[in-house]
Amino acid sequence: MRNILIVDDDAPYLDALREQIRSLYPLLAVVTCCDPFQALAILKAGPVDLLLVDLEMPVLDGTKIFSYAVSIGLDKNRIVILSGRDSDYLHEQFPMGTCLAVLNKYEAKQKAVLDMIFSSMQRKAAEGLGTRE
Repeated sequence: MRNILIVDDDAPYLDALREQIRSLYPLLAVVTCCDPFQALAILKAGPVDLLLVDLEMPVLDGTKIFSYAVSIGLDKNRIVILSGRDSDYLHEQFPMGTCLAVLNKYEAKQKAVLDMIFSSMQRKAAEGLGTRE
């Protein structure tokens, strides 16, 4: 099982994404939270194989959660930054190599990138099940 943590203060978006992952990628375990402080506790408890975090949230934004996750040992290449902002802005804030991806969560092409990431995780989870037999 691969563990995904999604942190976003947009509850309808969070619910839709969680249900999409659960229906299309059954080998992936999804934990979601609207409260960024709750996310810190989940990250600390681990394990988290992929973190998706909204950039703009009140009180504790995605940049701070990103920094915390990296500081406790989560590989930066296992973090995706989500935002409603355009990709130029996102790439200025998180240049290539800073994390796995920065994505506009409402653009169809960007959603396709998320699907590629989830598909890869699903495939690796399935391969892991095959080695246990």
